[in-house]
Amino acid sequence: MSLLDGLNNMQREAAERIDGPLLVLAGAGSGKTRVLTYRIAHMIEEGIKPWNILAITFTNKAAKEMAERVEALIGDSANDMWVRTFHSACVRILRRDIDKLGFDKSFNIIDADDQKSLIKECLKELNLDDKIFTPKGVMAEISSAKDSLKLPPEYEKGVAGDYKKEKIARIYEIYQEKLRVSNCLDFDDLILQTVRLFMINRDVLEYYQNKFRYILVDEYQDTNNAQNILIMLLAKNHRNLCVVGDDDQSIYKFRGANIENILNFEKMFPDAHVVRLEQNYRSTQNILDAANSVIKNNLGRKGKNLWTDAGEGEKIIVHREPNEQEEAAFIASEIRRLYRDGYKYSDIAVLYRNNSLTRSLETIFMRDSIPYELVAGRKFYDRMEIRDMVAYLRLAKNPDDDMSLKRIINTPGRKIGKTTVDTIGETAYREGTSIFKSLQFHKDEIKTNLKEFVLLMEEIIDKKNTLSVDEFVNYVYEKTGYREHLEKDEKAEDRQANVGELISGAKNFCDTVPDATFDDYMDNIALVSDLDSYDEDAEVKDKCTLMTMHSAKGLEFPVVFILGVDEGVFPSFMSIYDESELEEERRLCYVGITRARKQLCITGAFSRMVYGKTSPYQKSRFLEEIPESVYEYSEKTPFGKGSTSGGFDDDYGFVNFERKPKLEATTLLPKKDSKVNLTGNLTFKVGDRVHHKKFGAGLITAREDVGNDVRYEIAFDSVGTKNLLGLYAKLEKEE
Repeated sequence: MSLLDGLNNMQREAAERIDGPLLVLAGAGSGKTRVLTYRIAHMIEEGIKPWNILAITFTNKAAKEMAERVEALIGDSANDMWVRTFHSACVRILRRDIDKLGFDKSFNIIDADDQKSLIKECLKELNLDDKIFTPKGVMAEISSAKDSLKLPPEYEKGVAGDYKKEKIARIYEIYQEKLRVSNCLDFDDLILQTVRLFMINRDVLEYYQNKFRYILVDEYQDTNNAQNILIMLLAKNHRNLCVVGDDDQSIYKFRGANIENILNFEKMFPDAHVVRLEQNYRSTQNILDAANSVIKNNLGRKGKNLWTDAGEGEKIIVHREPNEQEEAAFIASEIRRLYRDGYKYSDIAVLYRNNSLTRSLETIFMRDSIPYELVAGRKFYDRMEIRDMVAYLRLAKNPDDDMSLKRIINTPGRKIGKTTVDTIGETAYREGTSIFKSLQFHKDEIKTNLKEFVLLMEEIIDKKNTLSVDEFVNYVYEKTGYREHLEKDEKAEDRQANVGELISGAKNFCDTVPDATFDDYMDNIALVSDLDSYDEDAEVKDKCTLMTMHSAKGLEFPVVFILGVDEGVFPSFMSIYDESELEEERRLCYVGITRARKQLCITGAFSRMVYGKTSPYQKSRFLEEIPESVYEYSEKTPFGKGSTSGGFDDDYGFVNFERKPKLEATTLLPKKDSKVNLTGNLTFKVGDRVHHKKFGAGLITAREDVGNDVRYEIAFDSVGTKNLLGLYAKLEKEE
């Protein structure tokens, strides 16, 4: 009996084809993880050495699941292969050879909050207004530059003549210098510096090209430019590259994902073999027909059609309410009905385009005692006490880490004020070294409290390799006085419990990773992704799951509600005139629909309150794209007209439903060829000062044509940066 006998024909074709470039277009719910694991097991069964295989995923959770599945099939030899995320693979490569780029191998990895703090420091040094140069916007621009493999000099050359970007180039330069002095990398650096390492050091590249003769990449549609170049460099010699993905589920453009990577794979490898996995093992045919019909309207796709042996299933419910409060109440009543019919709360997920849509929903759920888990809360490693503890650990690992030092030098309180910290920072900057090294150099000259801090950290650093990881974390907790510090906190019990969980996690890491070092543990916690944050205990807790459709990718639920499916909400207002953005929104809709296994309910509202103002909304164009044969439509109009359709709870007086045989295509905004005459000014230029009736005076920092309109980015003096459409904003030029 063959190892591959349990696969369907197309899955088996993908698993059996070992040599050469292979593109596996894996539709939602088509068993791609099964294909990947069986393909790896088959390769090893055919004599390929495990250490010659590199399997790349996007989340730690996916990497762990894949490794466990392969081990279950072939045993311990699976431990000799690399199954890693892009970032963890790059960290391992850089730990070995980053000194060739002038960094120390003990580098730390900073997160988004650290980046933001560092950018703020740069803005302060350059005396730039953070309302015009927002930290978030600057971070996005630097991330985009690194995705294009541009360091500050290359970036600066490409933005000559653009005032704002010339300033960002200077910020970028100072930011990188601060990272270098602190011996730190951000997440984008992990990919960028690995690619630089390969390009600058041919020997290092050839070592890994020969080591990884067979490469598999999961979720290939989510790769960015730098990640794709990294993979192409590694696969160049042997060309045994298998990429698995679904162009219809490419929804992370805002994170830099480039759908062209998967669409152009056959151009990069003209001899590539293509396998389409179209049989779905998750959803009913009605749900799949809805998804297929929506996504076929996209032009930028390879094309496939999902089908199932599971039967038609129940029809999709499409329902609209007068406003968002009644929409939430309708969803709550349906959930109570499903619960009475035998579903568990944990069988149910409510998905939405953005987190702002949950306010009404949470209010109703709390009122009606419907248990729920909101997948958007403060993550474990973002909590104050965890960030403090991790800062101590990072400083112990890399004493040059100025950001970690600044966070904990006066936590617990040591009577070291901000002025003192700024002064010692300036001294270190003049000396061209880190703050801690400067303090060590001047140890006999500095104040007693600073000297005591230096001695404390030196003692901690000496201990880091003499204790087990969990013992060391606990030692730091006690030695620094942080335990005692938390005892005085009004949330002492919760905060101490969280630190206890950190220590338990360290022990668990050591138990599951043989011979793990302190550096291994620190890399592990630095690489925890927000995509790994979904609570797998939700089923045990029996709570409904509330999450964005972006967060839901990769998950599935027996019952799914998608709320806010209105034009201007989903698709979003900003995407309506941009074809590529609209196609991304449609892919997001496809992802949302295909999370449902048995039942799907799509809801909308005739009006919603946004920024304190109630506005009308029309049905989303995506609803029109769903065939009428797979859904049942009902609505309660704002005017109370209609006839009862039945089938729904009437706890809130929902008696005015009206079934529609087909949805009308409508939109709030004028189409590109519209003759609608709106007052507005489309002639403003970057650098113009303008006035808005609500937001006041501001500076135009960017403009972009969108259809027959212009989108202005305006840095307002009082409310920060906003994006406004010229036809609607009614801007006036300041004289």
